[in-house]
Amino acid sequence: MTARIRLADLSAHRTLIGDRIDAAMAAVVEHGRWIMGPEVGRFEQSATEFVGVDGVEAVACGNGTDALVLAFAALDLGPGQAVICPAFTFVATAEAIAILGGIPVFADVADGEFNIGPDQVRLAHKTAIEAGLDVVGICSVDLFGAPAPHRELATLADELGCWLVSDAAQSFGAAADGARVGGLATVTTTSFFPAKPLGCYGDGGMVFVRDPDLAATIRSLRVHGKGTDKYDNVRIGQNSRLDTLQAAVLLTKLEIFEDELAGRQRVADRYDAGLAGVVDRPMIRPGNRSAWAQYTIETADRAAVTAALGAAEIDSAVYYPRPLHRQPAYERFHLPGSDLARTDHLTERVLSLPMHPYLTDPEIDRVIATVEGAV
Repeated sequence: MTARIRLADLSAHRTLIGDRIDAAMAAVVEHGRWIMGPEVGRFEQSATEFVGVDGVEAVACGNGTDALVLAFAALDLGPGQAVICPAFTFVATAEAIAILGGIPVFADVADGEFNIGPDQVRLAHKTAIEAGLDVVGICSVDLFGAPAPHRELATLADELGCWLVSDAAQSFGAAADGARVGGLATVTTTSFFPAKPLGCYGDGGMVFVRDPDLAATIRSLRVHGKGTDKYDNVRIGQNSRLDTLQAAVLLTKLEIFEDELAGRQRVADRYDAGLAGVVDRPMIRPGNRSAWAQYTIETADRAAVTAALGAAEIDSAVYYPRPLHRQPAYERFHLPGSDLARTDHLTERVLSLPMHPYLTDPEIDRVIATVEGAV
Protein backbone atom coordinates (compact mmCIF):
# COMPACT_ATOMS: atom_id res chain seq x y z
CA MET A 1 0.00 0.00 0.00
CA THR A 2 1.33 3.47 -0.91
CA ALA A 3 2.11 5.58 2.15
CA ARG A 4 0.25 8.86 2.45
CA ILE A 5 2.31 12.00 1.83
CA ARG A 6 1.49 14.49 4.53
CA LEU A 7 1.39 18.25 4.07
CA ALA A 8 3.93 18.52 6.90
CA ASP A 9 5.72 15.94 9.04
CA LEU A 10 5.99 17.38 12.54
CA SER A 11 7.76 14.40 14.06
CA ALA A 12 10.42 13.42 11.50
CA HIS A 13 13.04 15.51 13.31
CA ARG A 14 12.79 13.22 16.32
CA THR A 15 14.79 10.56 14.50
CA LEU A 16 17.72 12.98 14.59
CA ILE A 17 17.32 14.85 17.86
CA GLY A 18 14.46 13.26 19.78
CA ASP A 19 16.76 12.10 22.56
CA ARG A 20 18.26 15.59 22.89
CA ILE A 21 14.83 17.21 23.08
CA ASP A 22 13.71 14.71 25.70
CA ALA A 23 16.84 15.44 27.75
CA ALA A 24 16.30 19.19 27.45
CA MET A 25 12.70 18.86 28.62
CA ALA A 26 13.74 16.56 31.44
CA ALA A 27 16.19 19.23 32.61
CA VAL A 28 13.32 21.69 32.88
CA VAL A 29 11.28 19.17 34.84
CA GLU A 30 14.25 18.74 37.17
CA HIS A 31 14.83 22.43 37.91
CA GLY A 32 11.11 23.26 37.91
CA ARG A 33 11.31 26.83 36.65
CA TRP A 34 8.35 26.43 34.34
CA ILE A 35 7.80 30.11 33.51
CA MET A 36 10.65 32.33 32.29
CA GLY A 37 13.26 29.74 33.29
CA PRO A 38 16.87 30.00 32.14
CA GLU A 39 16.16 28.32 28.80
CA VAL A 40 13.99 31.28 27.77
CA GLY A 41 16.83 33.75 28.06
CA ARG A 42 19.20 31.33 26.36
CA PHE A 43 16.80 30.89 23.47
CA GLU A 44 16.40 34.66 23.09
CA GLN A 45 20.17 34.98 22.90
CA SER A 46 20.50 32.07 20.45
CA ALA A 47 17.75 33.47 18.22
CA THR A 48 19.48 36.86 18.21
CA GLU A 49 22.77 35.23 17.22
CA PHE A 50 21.01 33.28 14.48
CA VAL A 51 19.63 36.52 12.99
CA GLY A 52 23.15 37.93 13.18
CA VAL A 53 22.33 41.63 12.80
CA ASP A 54 23.95 44.10 15.17
CA GLY A 55 21.57 45.88 17.51
CA VAL A 56 18.77 43.32 17.31
CA GLU A 57 17.17 42.14 20.55
CA ALA A 58 14.79 39.19 20.84
CA VAL A 59 11.81 39.10 23.20
CA ALA A 60 10.08 35.72 23.51
CA CYS A 61 6.34 35.57 24.11
CA GLY A 62 3.36 33.24 24.17
CA ASN A 63 2.54 32.99 20.46
CA GLY A 64 2.76 34.78 17.13
CA THR A 65 -0.50 36.70 17.58
CA ASP A 66 0.66 38.02 20.95
CA ALA A 67 3.93 39.06 19.30
CA LEU A 68 1.94 41.30 16.93
CA VAL A 69 -0.20 42.74 19.73
CA LEU A 70 2.90 43.46 21.81
CA ALA A 71 4.58 45.17 18.87
CA PHE A 72 1.56 47.34 18.03
CA ALA A 73 1.00 48.23 21.70
CA ALA A 74 4.65 49.21 22.12
CA LEU A 75 4.29 51.48 19.07
CA ASP A 76 1.31 53.13 20.79
CA LEU A 77 -1.33 52.04 18.31
CA GLY A 78 -4.50 53.65 19.63
CA PRO A 79 -8.24 53.36 19.03
CA GLY A 80 -9.30 54.65 15.64
CA GLN A 81 -5.80 54.70 14.16
CA ALA A 82 -5.29 52.79 10.93
CA VAL A 83 -2.66 50.25 9.91
CA ILE A 84 -2.23 49.04 6.32
CA CYS A 85 -1.94 45.25 6.01
CA PRO A 86 -2.61 42.54 3.41
CA ALA A 87 -6.06 41.10 2.85
CA PHE A 88 -4.41 37.88 1.67
CA THR A 89 -3.06 36.48 4.93
CA PHE A 90 -4.07 34.66 8.09
CA VAL A 91 -6.52 36.58 10.26
CA ALA A 92 -4.04 37.18 13.11
CA THR A 93 -2.43 40.09 11.25
CA ALA A 94 -5.64 42.15 11.19
CA GLU A 95 -6.88 40.70 14.48
CA ALA A 96 -3.93 42.12 16.41
CA ILE A 97 -4.69 45.58 15.01
CA ALA A 98 -8.40 45.39 15.79
CA ILE A 99 -7.85 44.03 19.33
CA LEU A 100 -6.20 47.33 20.24
CA GLY A 101 -9.02 49.33 18.66
CA GLY A 102 -7.08 50.01 15.48
CA ILE A 103 -8.48 49.88 11.96
CA PRO A 104 -6.92 47.42 9.50
CA VAL A 105 -6.77 48.91 6.01
CA PHE A 106 -6.48 46.14 3.46
CA ALA A 107 -3.95 46.30 0.63
CA ASP A 108 -3.72 44.02 -2.38
CA VAL A 109 -0.69 41.85 -3.12
CA ALA A 110 1.72 42.59 -5.94
CA ASP A 111 1.36 40.97 -9.36
CA GLY A 112 3.21 37.66 -9.52
CA GLU A 113 3.72 37.59 -5.75
CA PHE A 114 1.88 36.73 -2.55
CA ASN A 115 3.09 39.80 -0.60
CA ILE A 116 2.11 43.45 -0.61
CA GLY A 117 4.44 45.86 -2.39
CA PRO A 118 4.97 49.64 -2.31
CA ASP A 119 2.47 50.36 -5.11
CA GLN A 120 -0.29 48.47 -3.33
CA VAL A 121 0.50 50.12 0.01
CA ARG A 122 0.52 53.57 -1.58
CA LEU A 123 -2.90 52.91 -3.13
CA ALA A 124 -4.32 51.64 0.18
CA HIS A 125 -2.90 54.67 1.97
CA LYS A 126 -4.56 57.02 -0.54
CA THR A 127 -7.90 55.24 -0.09
CA ALA A 128 -7.59 55.44 3.70
CA ILE A 129 -6.73 59.15 3.70
CA GLU A 130 -9.68 59.87 1.41
CA ALA A 131 -11.87 58.03 3.93
CA GLY A 132 -10.60 60.36 6.67
CA LEU A 133 -8.49 57.79 8.51
CA ASP A 134 -5.35 58.50 10.51
CA VAL A 135 -2.83 56.03 9.06
CA VAL A 136 0.02 55.46 11.52
CA GLY A 137 1.52 52.13 10.44
CA ILE A 138 2.15 49.45 7.85
CA CYS A 139 2.29 45.73 8.63
CA SER A 140 3.78 43.58 5.89
CA VAL A 141 3.52 39.78 5.87
CA ASP A 142 6.13 37.33 4.55
CA LEU A 143 3.52 34.94 3.24
CA PHE A 144 4.44 31.26 2.86
CA GLY A 145 8.01 32.08 3.99
CA ALA A 146 9.07 34.52 1.24
CA PRO A 147 10.28 37.94 2.47
CA ALA A 148 8.24 40.97 1.48
CA PRO A 149 10.17 43.90 -0.09
CA HIS A 150 11.26 45.24 3.31
CA ARG A 151 13.71 47.87 2.08
CA GLU A 152 11.20 49.40 -0.34
CA LEU A 153 8.41 49.29 2.23
CA ALA A 154 10.64 50.91 4.86
CA THR A 155 11.45 53.77 2.45
CA LEU A 156 7.74 54.23 1.73
CA ALA A 157 6.85 54.11 5.43
CA ASP A 158 9.30 56.94 6.12
CA GLU A 159 7.82 58.94 3.25
CA LEU A 160 4.27 58.44 4.56
CA GLY A 161 5.22 59.12 8.19
CA CYS A 162 4.32 55.58 9.30
CA TRP A 163 6.06 52.89 11.28
CA LEU A 164 6.60 49.47 9.71
CA VAL A 165 6.15 46.08 11.40
CA SER A 166 7.14 42.87 9.63
CA ASP A 167 4.83 39.93 10.34
CA ALA A 168 7.29 37.08 9.81
CA ALA A 169 5.15 34.35 11.36
CA GLN A 170 5.95 32.08 8.40
CA SER A 171 9.43 33.28 7.44
CA PHE A 172 11.88 32.86 10.32
CA GLY A 173 15.02 31.56 8.63
CA ALA A 174 14.44 33.47 5.38
CA ALA A 175 16.74 36.23 4.15
CA ALA A 176 16.64 39.34 1.95
CA ASP A 177 18.91 42.28 1.17
CA GLY A 178 21.87 40.47 2.70
CA ALA A 179 20.28 39.93 6.11
CA ARG A 180 18.08 37.38 7.82
CA VAL A 181 14.46 37.93 8.74
CA GLY A 182 14.44 39.42 12.21
CA GLY A 183 17.00 42.01 11.25
CA LEU A 184 15.29 43.49 8.18
CA ALA A 185 12.78 45.74 9.94
CA THR A 186 12.81 47.86 13.09
CA VAL A 187 10.20 45.48 14.54
CA THR A 188 9.68 41.90 13.36
CA THR A 189 7.30 39.34 14.85
CA THR A 190 7.34 35.60 14.35
CA SER A 191 5.59 32.43 15.44
CA PHE A 192 6.86 29.06 16.64
CA PHE A 193 3.56 27.25 16.14
CA PRO A 194 4.43 23.56 15.50
CA ALA A 195 3.88 23.73 11.72
CA LYS A 196 6.14 26.78 11.23
CA PRO A 197 9.67 26.34 9.80
CA LEU A 198 10.98 26.46 13.38
CA GLY A 199 8.18 25.05 15.50
CA CYS A 200 7.92 24.10 19.15
CA TYR A 201 5.70 21.51 20.85
CA GLY A 202 2.91 23.98 21.55
CA ASP A 203 2.54 27.73 21.12
CA GLY A 204 5.37 30.24 21.07
CA GLY A 205 6.32 33.57 19.54
CA MET A 206 8.99 36.25 19.45
CA VAL A 207 9.49 39.93 18.70
CA PHE A 208 12.80 41.09 17.20
CA VAL A 209 13.53 44.76 17.83
CA ARG A 210 16.31 47.11 16.73
CA ASP A 211 15.38 49.83 19.23
CA PRO A 212 16.47 49.13 22.86
CA ASP A 213 13.77 51.35 24.36
CA LEU A 214 11.10 49.60 22.31
CA ALA A 215 12.49 46.21 23.37
CA ALA A 216 12.29 47.26 27.02
CA THR A 217 8.68 48.32 26.54
CA ILE A 218 7.78 44.97 24.98
CA ARG A 219 9.45 43.11 27.86
CA SER A 220 7.30 45.11 30.23
CA LEU A 221 4.12 44.58 28.24
CA ARG A 222 4.51 40.80 28.09
CA VAL A 223 4.41 40.60 31.90
CA HIS A 224 1.37 42.73 32.77
CA GLY A 225 3.16 46.02 32.09
CA LYS A 226 5.66 45.52 34.89
CA GLY A 227 8.18 48.14 36.00
CA THR A 228 10.89 47.25 38.50
CA ASP A 229 9.07 44.01 39.40
CA LYS A 230 5.81 42.24 38.64
CA TYR A 231 3.98 44.15 41.39
CA ASP A 232 5.04 47.49 39.93
CA ASN A 233 2.71 47.99 36.96
CA VAL A 234 3.73 51.03 34.92
CA ARG A 235 1.59 50.34 31.83
CA ILE A 236 -1.36 48.18 30.81
CA GLY A 237 0.12 44.96 29.49
CA GLN A 238 -0.80 41.33 29.09
CA ASN A 239 0.34 37.87 30.15
CA SER A 240 2.39 36.46 27.26
CA ARG A 241 5.46 34.57 28.40
CA LEU A 242 7.10 31.73 26.49
CA ASP A 243 7.06 28.75 28.83
CA THR A 244 10.36 27.12 29.65
CA LEU A 245 9.57 23.72 28.15
CA GLN A 246 8.93 25.31 24.76
CA ALA A 247 12.17 27.28 24.99
CA ALA A 248 14.03 24.03 25.68
CA VAL A 249 12.49 22.42 22.59
CA LEU A 250 13.28 25.44 20.42
CA LEU A 251 16.88 25.64 21.63
CA THR A 252 17.43 22.05 20.56
CA LYS A 253 15.62 22.36 17.24
CA LEU A 254 17.59 25.49 16.43
CA GLU A 255 20.72 23.31 16.39
CA ILE A 256 19.53 21.62 13.17
CA PHE A 257 17.54 24.53 11.76
CA GLU A 258 20.08 25.42 9.07
CA ASP A 259 19.98 21.83 7.80
CA GLU A 260 16.19 21.86 7.80
CA LEU A 261 16.12 25.12 5.85
CA ALA A 262 18.46 23.55 3.30
CA GLY A 263 16.10 20.57 3.13
CA ARG A 264 13.13 22.82 2.45
CA GLN A 265 15.09 24.56 -0.31
CA ARG A 266 15.93 21.17 -1.84
CA VAL A 267 12.22 20.29 -1.96
CA ALA A 268 11.31 23.68 -3.46
CA ASP A 269 14.02 23.39 -6.12
CA ARG A 270 12.74 19.97 -7.19
CA TYR A 271 9.15 21.25 -7.33
CA ASP A 272 10.30 24.25 -9.37
CA ALA A 273 12.04 22.06 -11.91
CA GLY A 274 9.27 19.49 -12.17
CA LEU A 275 6.33 21.90 -12.30
CA ALA A 276 7.80 24.40 -14.77
CA GLY A 277 5.21 25.02 -17.47
CA VAL A 278 2.60 23.01 -15.58
CA VAL A 279 1.34 25.52 -12.99
CA ASP A 280 2.31 28.99 -11.77
CA ARG A 281 5.04 28.50 -9.19
CA PRO A 282 5.92 30.79 -6.25
CA MET A 283 8.17 33.71 -7.15
CA ILE A 284 11.11 34.52 -4.89
CA ARG A 285 12.81 37.85 -5.54
CA PRO A 286 16.41 37.59 -6.82
CA GLY A 287 18.90 37.39 -3.98
CA ASN A 288 16.23 36.45 -1.44
CA ARG A 289 15.82 33.13 0.34
CA SER A 290 12.45 31.75 1.43
CA ALA A 291 11.92 29.70 4.57
CA TRP A 292 9.37 27.70 2.56
CA ALA A 293 6.71 27.42 5.23
CA GLN A 294 4.49 26.38 2.31
CA TYR A 295 5.03 25.61 -1.36
CA THR A 296 2.01 27.25 -2.93
CA ILE A 297 1.11 27.00 -6.60
CA GLU A 298 -1.52 28.81 -8.66
CA THR A 299 -3.77 26.89 -11.04
CA ALA A 300 -7.14 27.36 -12.69
CA ASP A 301 -7.60 23.59 -12.28
CA ARG A 302 -7.49 23.61 -8.46
CA ALA A 303 -10.49 21.36 -7.97
CA ALA A 304 -9.09 18.76 -10.37
CA VAL A 305 -5.62 18.92 -8.82
CA THR A 306 -7.01 18.65 -5.29
CA ALA A 307 -9.10 15.63 -6.26
CA ALA A 308 -6.17 13.93 -8.00
CA LEU A 309 -3.87 14.50 -5.03
CA GLY A 310 -6.47 13.16 -2.63
CA ALA A 311 -6.99 10.06 -4.77
CA ALA A 312 -3.21 9.53 -4.77
CA GLU A 313 -3.05 9.76 -0.95
CA ILE A 314 -1.30 13.14 -1.05
CA ASP A 315 -2.30 15.98 1.27
CA SER A 316 -2.90 19.54 0.05
CA ALA A 317 -4.44 22.68 1.52
CA VAL A 318 -5.82 26.04 0.48
CA TYR A 319 -4.23 29.03 2.21
CA TYR A 320 -6.47 31.04 2.16
CA PRO A 321 -9.95 30.27 0.78
CA ARG A 322 -11.51 33.54 1.97
CA PRO A 323 -9.62 36.86 2.12
CA LEU A 324 -9.86 39.07 5.19
CA HIS A 325 -12.06 41.71 3.55
CA ARG A 326 -14.68 38.99 2.98
CA GLN A 327 -14.54 37.54 6.50
CA PRO A 328 -17.72 38.34 8.50
CA ALA A 329 -15.78 39.92 11.37
CA TYR A 330 -13.68 42.12 9.07
CA GLU A 331 -16.01 43.11 6.22
CA ARG A 332 -16.67 46.44 7.93
CA PHE A 333 -13.03 47.41 7.45
CA HIS A 334 -13.24 47.05 3.66
CA LEU A 335 -13.02 50.61 2.37
CA PRO A 336 -15.02 51.60 -0.72
CA GLY A 337 -12.69 52.01 -3.67
CA SER A 338 -10.16 49.48 -2.43
CA ASP A 339 -8.58 47.46 -5.23
CA LEU A 340 -8.18 43.88 -4.00
CA ALA A 341 -8.60 42.13 -7.34
CA ARG A 342 -5.46 39.98 -7.17
CA THR A 343 -6.30 38.90 -3.63
CA ASP A 344 -9.74 37.72 -4.77
CA HIS A 345 -8.15 36.05 -7.80
CA LEU A 346 -5.64 34.14 -5.66
CA THR A 347 -8.24 32.75 -3.28
CA GLU A 348 -9.72 30.87 -6.25
CA ARG A 349 -6.39 29.52 -7.54
CA VAL A 350 -3.86 28.84 -4.76
CA LEU A 351 -3.03 25.35 -3.53
CA SER A 352 -0.28 24.34 -1.12
CA LEU A 353 1.60 21.10 -1.72
CA PRO A 354 3.42 18.94 0.84
CA MET A 355 6.45 20.80 2.18
CA HIS A 356 8.86 19.77 4.91
CA PRO A 357 12.60 19.05 5.05
CA TYR A 358 12.22 15.28 5.18
CA LEU A 359 10.32 14.66 1.95
CA THR A 360 12.17 12.13 -0.20
CA ASP A 361 12.87 12.63 -3.91
CA PRO A 362 10.45 9.80 -4.86
CA GLU A 363 7.72 11.44 -2.76
CA ILE A 364 8.32 14.82 -4.39
CA ASP A 365 8.28 13.22 -7.84
CA ARG A 366 5.00 11.51 -6.99
CA VAL A 367 3.45 14.87 -6.10
CA ILE A 368 4.78 16.43 -9.32
CA ALA A 369 3.49 13.61 -11.47
CA THR A 370 0.06 13.77 -9.88
CA VAL A 371 -0.23 17.53 -10.38
CA GLU A 372 0.98 17.26 -13.96
CA GLY A 373 -1.51 14.49 -14.70
CA ALA A 374 -4.39 16.53 -13.30
CA VAL A 375 -3.79 19.65 -15.38
